[in-house]
Amino acid sequence: MTELSFHMAQQVLDSQPFSALVGARITEFGDGAAVLEVDVREELTQQNGFLHGGVLSYAADNALTFAAGTTLGAAVLTGGFSIQYVRPAGGRTLIARAAVVHTGRRQAVVRCDLYTADDERAERLCAVAQGTVLSALPT
Repeated sequence: MTELSFHMAQQVLDSQPFSALVGARITEFGDGAAVLEVDVREELTQQNGFLHGGVLSYAADNALTFAAGTTLGAAVLTGGFSIQYVRPAGGRTLIARAAVVHTGRRQAVVRCDLYTADDERAERLCAVAQGTVLSALPT
């Protein structure tokens, strides 16, 4: 298994053109968990001024795979995930906190809670996601 450090994880994220476009950053990484943050800005909102659901899905997907990467190694792919939107996402920062629930030899089940934080960093839950992440290494 290839160990992935916090610095390497941020480099992987930075190498993804869409992640750069969204302005995502990793703020925590390791021991079966990862936190991804995105600053809310007008270009990422929908017609009612809330953060677009696609941005929440993006954040969940990447947080899930980065968390799984801490247990499966660097070469991972999303096998699938579901997301439930709890409330409209308003605020200053989107925070996606993912944690591995179970890891097998070639896959991990991961949960991600998505929050928005205001200027004082008070958080409100806006979505919950769960998915399966697969090792991309050949058998």
